Amino acid sequence: MFVITAYPFSAVVGLDDLKLALILNAVSPRVGGVLVRGEKGTAKSTIVRALAAQLPPVEVVAGCRFACDPFAPDPSCPDGPHGVDEGRRARPAALVELPVGASEDRLVGALDIERALTEGVKAFEPGLLAAAHRGVLYVDEVNLLHDHLVDLLLDAAALGTCFVERESVSVRHAARFLLVGTMNPEEGELRPQLLDRFGLTVEVRASRDPAERAEVVRRRLAFDADPGAFAARWEAEEAALARRILQARERVAEVVLPDARLRQIAAVCAAFEVDGLRADLVTANAAIAHAAWRGRTEVTTEDVREAARLSLPHRRRRDPFDAPGLDESHLDDLLSQHGDSQHGDSQHGDHDPDPDDDPDGPGSPGGPEGPGADGPGADGPGGGSLGSGSPREDGGSPDGPPAERVIAAAEPYRVRAFQVPGLGDGASGRRSRARTPNGRTTGSRVPAGRLQRPHLAATLRAAAPYQRERGRTGPGLLVRDTDLREAVREGREGNLVLFVVDASGSMAARRRMREVKAAVLSLLLDAYQRRDKVGLITFRGSGADLVLPPTSSVEAGAARLRELPTGGRTPLAAGLRRAAEVLRVERLRDPARRPLLVVVTDGRATSGSDVAGAVARLAGIAGVVVDCESGPVRLGLALDLAARLGAPAVRLDALAAGGLGALVRERRDGRRGEPRNDYRRAV
Repeated sequence: MFVITAYPFSAVVGLDDLKLALILNAVSPRVGGVLVRGEKGTAKSTIVRALAAQLPPVEVVAGCRFACDPFAPDPSCPDGPHGVDEGRRARPAALVELPVGASEDRLVGALDIERALTEGVKAFEPGLLAAAHRGVLYVDEVNLLHDHLVDLLLDAAALGTCFVERESVSVRHAARFLLVGTMNPEEGELRPQLLDRFGLTVEVRASRDPAERAEVVRRRLAFDADPGAFAARWEAEEAALARRILQARERVAEVVLPDARLRQIAAVCAAFEVDGLRADLVTANAAIAHAAWRGRTEVTTEDVREAARLSLPHRRRRDPFDAPGLDESHLDDLLSQHGDSQHGDSQHGDHDPDPDDDPDGPGSPGGPEGPGADGPGADGPGGGSLGSGSPREDGGSPDGPPAERVIAAAEPYRVRAFQVPGLGDGASGRRSRARTPNGRTTGSRVPAGRLQRPHLAATLRAAAPYQRERGRTGPGLLVRDTDLREAVREGREGNLVLFVVDASGSMAARRRMREVKAAVLSLLLDAYQRRDKVGLITFRGSGADLVLPPTSSVEAGAARLRELPTGGRTPLAAGLRRAAEVLRVERLRDPARRPLLVVVTDGRATSGSDVAGAVARLAGIAGVVVDCESGPVRLGLALDLAARLGAPAVRLDALAAGGLGALVRERRDGRRGEPRNDYRRAV
């Protein structure tokens, strides 16, 4: 039998905060799991798999698919009830990995509705939540999972129970596990509601110390050369770690949380202005687990500090574009202000006398830093004065070459959503109408494969005419496979919102770009909330640039937009051609995701030619043109562009005044008739 040797937990170099967060969850599952945020290649997966090998083995009822504890079996277990005389066996704690492409049935389990309807049998196939019971559930790239799967996952983790409901047939079973999710923030953030459901969060970055990086490579090469020999060298440390985790688990029930420490936790959470009370509960449970891990029977200020460092950063985001972070000096001030001198507590607590032997390291406050600078400031390339002469259209001085500068954005504001017309089949989201697995039922159809979403009324109507022919004599209906009908449901999908932004010199005049950036930032925020993919193309000078390839990370889009310089001529045709090419490639990659083109321009084309040809390449693409032309004399060039694109137009100065609401209605009305390219319905 082929056995895979896991990399030893104790052999992982650095990552002290991540080690501590995982251990606290291993000591007390009440902490609520760990979310690991970090760049790729930082051993996130390696350390999670290494921890699972250190968890104590579990005893299960022999033959139970749901890993029931023989001393306290789950009374609702689908394989139960289990008697006291049933056999039992010991097995290692399970490590179950949830792939990004998993379906709902794969996660929670599947009820065989066909057998339930045709044979009257309640057949249930356990999912990954059942397999992870009393073990570890590892979700790599949790930010790429569909929202409804993340909701199901976190509900089960919070309740300790998995519920499966399918058309009046229900099953439930215990599902208590250590939840670990990893994500790369560059690929998109989790919604704040989902972030809050993770107990602790850790920001992981690769070390910049050459000596530490060399040691990482040295150990990994040794492991790859001979995994068995490498693991044997760390066997003593691994055994000591497993014993300490087991002792802490046994001690955690004896740990006391004094009222002074509880008030300290409440004061810290209130001072950091976190929403709700989950932060207080998680911090309290993590502090108790930390005290047990340190061998104490009473929570101290050090325990509160370590718990707060891990439980609060991701709960302080006030804007989707904010990065998680915590000011540790402010935390120390709060702990000192609301602490006391009882039990020998100090601001930093009583550190372990031999920190080098601890897997959680020296406990230094060198954890994830708060958000730093957002990138280049407003005084970026070409910043400063434009000269003493009157400004030209391209933003340069009358006598000098075209200048470029970075203009800060105005504050973003809330916008109402607009949609792509028609009915799509894209990934679940919150923008446009689409046929989805979830949503309101709009009809029925004969299933193409296995029945997933039965339509009971339609099934009964299909079976009813044949009851006498089938020899029905009792009260029940005789249903055959050919009678089965599947529900057709309509919900919402996410779209690809591609911004094509004019960054030429004319946009810098009269502070237009400040309002343009605010408008696009507002739409990016809306795209974040509606689970869209976004892309950003800018055109200026002699060409167009794909500043942000289509991505789920609207944070990256916001950062690129804030740093966007302006200046030069207006190659409108180049921008439209680049948009057509990007959409063509994305259609091949993800044909089900429908695009929405947002063109932000004053309509002038002072460089290049063949705008008509570029427009023709965008035929059939739903779009919106934001007219940035200003002043008492308007040429109406953006209106003309909108007419050729078959898209509604809205003036830039109408966005902040509520004009976007009319644009929403215009976009919705587009599926009832031809769009109107004047301002009577756009403002």
